[in-house]
Amino acid sequence: MTRVAIVTGASRGIGAAIAKRLAKDGISVVVNYASNPADAENVVREIMAAGGKAYAVLADIADPVAVEALFDQTEMAFGGIDILVNNAGVIQPGMVALKDTDDELYQRIFSINTQGTFNTLRLAATRLREGGRIVNFSTSVIGMALPGYSVYAASKAAVEVFTQIFSRELRGRRISVNAIAPGPTATSLFFNGKSDELIEKLTLQPPLERLGTPDDIAAAVAFLVSEEGAWVNGQTLRVNGGIA
Repeated sequence: MTRVAIVTGASRGIGAAIAKRLAKDGISVVVNYASNPADAENVVREIMAAGGKAYAVLADIADPVAVEALFDQTEMAFGGIDILVNNAGVIQPGMVALKDTDDELYQRIFSINTQGTFNTLRLAATRLREGGRIVNFSTSVIGMALPGYSVYAASKAAVEVFTQIFSRELRGRRISVNAIAPGPTATSLFFNGKSDELIEKLTLQPPLERLGTPDDIAAAVAFLVSEEGAWVNGQTLRVNGGIA
C-alpha cells in the first residue's frame, strides 16, 4: 500500500522540498497551501513530472474547519493518511523585542505556529492510519535564545511540548511523533526582514559555517518517516549544523 502524506505550507521553501523528497521516496503527497496557488501547483507538476503522485489543497491551518476539510480531501484523493508534516509557520518580521510586540503580531504567530499545529494534531489522533508518522516543526532559535525572537521562539516551544506529550498519548497505535528544529536555512522566509550583516553573522555561527538548505531539512524529515526512523519517538531533532 502506498503511504500518503500531508505536508502543510508546502508551496515553497522547506515545505516544497519536503513534498518533493517524500514523493521521490514513493509517498503520495498532499501539497497544502494557504496562499500562492500557482506555487503549489508548480510543486505538484514537478512531482508528477518525476513520476510521483501529488495533489494541492488550499487550507489555512489556523482554521479548524479548513483543517478538517484538508483531511477529508486527502482521504478522498488517496484513500487515507499515514504521514503528517506540520511545516507551515510564520516568523517575526525581523527582530522585534517582546516589549514592542503588538497584539496583532502575537496573535498571528501563535495562531499559525501553535494553534495551527494543535488543529492538525487533534485530527491526526483519529485520522492517521495505524503505524503513521507525525513530524512537527520547531526552531533552533529556542536554544540560541536570540533577543528579538521571544514570541516566535515561545510559539515553537509549545510545539516541542506538544510533540513529547502527544507521542505518549498515541500509545497503542504505533504512531511516532517527532519534531525538527531547523537552524538558519536559506529560504525567502529566512532572508525577509534581515540585514546583510545579520545574515552573514548567522551564516558563520554554525561550526560548519554555512546556512542550511531546504534539502537538508527534507532529508531529516524523510528519515523520521522512514522505516529506519521508526524507533525515534517523542524527540526534537535539531538540524542546524551545530549552531545550538
